[in-house]
Amino acid sequence: MKCRRIPMEAEMVPYEIGKDYEDGFELLVDVVTKGWIVTDALVRITRPDGKIVCPYIKNRRGRTFINEGDYIIQDSDGTKHVCGADKIFHRYEKV
Repeated sequence: MKCRRIPMEAEMVPYEIGKDYEDGFELLVDVVTKGWIVTDALVRITRPDGKIVCPYIKNRRGRTFINEGDYIIQDSDGTKHVCGADKIFHRYEKV
C-alpha cells in the first residue's frame, strides 16, 4: 500500500539558545556514554558551573538532541520535531 502524507501546517524556527524551544537538557557526558548517536554537531551549552549540556525535544520516539543549524518544527497538533537545515525545505514548503 502506498500512502501520501496529509498536508498539515507547522511552525518552523531555527534553533536558538535562550528561546525556550527545547524541552530539556542532558549532560554531554551522559549523551556520550549512554547514547548511540553521533555527537560531533550537537549544540553544547556550558553552564556557569562548568557542566556542558545538550538541548533536546521530546516526542513519542523519545528524546531528539538538537544539532547546530537544526530547525524546531511544531505541528498544528503540538507535536515537536527536529529537522536539519539540509533537509528542511525538501520536506516542507513555505506557506
